[in-house]
Amino acid sequence: MTVVELGPERCDALLRFFGDLPEGDLTFIKEEVTDPETVRAWATGESAGGRWVAVDGDEVTGYVAVRPLPGWSDHVGEVRLVVSPSRRGSGLGRELARQALVGAVSSGLAKLVVEVVAEQGPALALFGDLGFTGEALLKDHIRDRSGELRDLMVLAHHVSDTWAGMDTVGIADELGAPAG
Repeated sequence: MTVVELGPERCDALLRFFGDLPEGDLTFIKEEVTDPETVRAWATGESAGGRWVAVDGDEVTGYVAVRPLPGWSDHVGEVRLVVSPSRRGSGLGRELARQALVGAVSSGLAKLVVEVVAEQGPALALFGDLGFTGEALLKDHIRDRSGELRDLMVLAHHVSDTWAGMDTVGIADELGAPAG
């Protein structure tokens, strides 16, 4: 299994990946990921870049994106991560999240945020292990497809703080990231 930047040649596989996700997973994805035009625009349009897929042969098994926020928050990137249910718990999410961090640093972002449904303990742990900390708890912020209200956690990663520590022990050099 490898992680590669999303390109046009992976669009059909990515659409199959999103189409195979359980209905409950689709509730928590902001974009219309089953729309072919949306996915093709990610790989070919002005929104290309900052998106990676985990591939196993011709199959996409995971997706991560770092989307820069607009305007006065253009130094902040939002992380969006989805892993196939059959690959959860395998370390794939961590590998994709690391790719997102390295990509964000390389593109000059100073802060990353990720929104996680509060009851998704493994996702909260994954991002916590990578240096994300809680910034907000939004009570009853999401309505799932069955109408149930759910809490949303906003986690943040301040890139300069973490990468300065990594520079000290040489990890940034190993990852090929610029010194903080």
